[in-house]
Amino acid sequence: MPLADTHCHLQDHRFDDDRAAVLERSLDALDWLLVVGDDLDTSRRAVAMIRDQVYAAVGLHPYHAGRLDASALELLSGLAASQGVVAIGEIGLDYYRYAETSPAEQRRAFEAQLELAATLRLPVIIHNRDADDDTAAILANARDRLPGVIMHCFGSSAAFAAKCVELGFHVSFAGNITFPKAEPLRQAAAVVPIDRILIETDSPYLAPQPVRGKRCEPLHIHHTAGCVADLKGVTLAEFAEWTSSNAARLFRVAAGPQQV
Repeated sequence: MPLADTHCHLQDHRFDDDRAAVLERSLDALDWLLVVGDDLDTSRRAVAMIRDQVYAAVGLHPYHAGRLDASALELLSGLAASQGVVAIGEIGLDYYRYAETSPAEQRRAFEAQLELAATLRLPVIIHNRDADDDTAAILANARDRLPGVIMHCFGSSAAFAAKCVELGFHVSFAGNITFPKAEPLRQAAAVVPIDRILIETDSPYLAPQPVRGKRCEPLHIHHTAGCVADLKGVTLAEFAEWTSSNAARLFRVAAGPQQV
């Protein structure tokens, strides 16, 4: 069954003791996966993990937006030019927690990284928390210069999901959509056309309900796929074909030898 994990953090310290084993069993079960950075260090480590069936994204998360000076942007640009880097991310806005980075700093870093993505013709992976209006406004201004926009680990309303679809974005759902109290997320997934849906694990976070409380791994994407397939009224096999095709087209990847 073709499935890809379009957002994981296998470079995270929680995998330090068994990363090779996790990677091996993940690639035995999945077509490919995308390791995503959230600062310069994790972006470097994501690039270092690139191999057949493993791609990378590089970027500075809004928590680290204050660190994006000219030097950091130049380093990020160099990483983004590496073979096997298929997106800029995760980037965006987070107004829920911004003790270290003000909304103004976040917006400045967000716009700078969108410009980098536009220059390199790479899609962007968007972190958005409690910042729907500003996120949509900034992306609306940039979307015509971007080859794709992915709303990572979607956590907003069905109305905002519909707005994202209207703007031409893809919407990605993680394991939290399987939680018993996540009905608003399931309502959001219901309004996203199947040709705009992606799925992810956000490993090591947000393990889906059957393994909730454990460290999440790319293997666990099957639980999320099954949940969303039920919501869309299709078989798991049909849904796997759809979401994998969506992801491969958007990130311009294929299983096996790197094709970017």
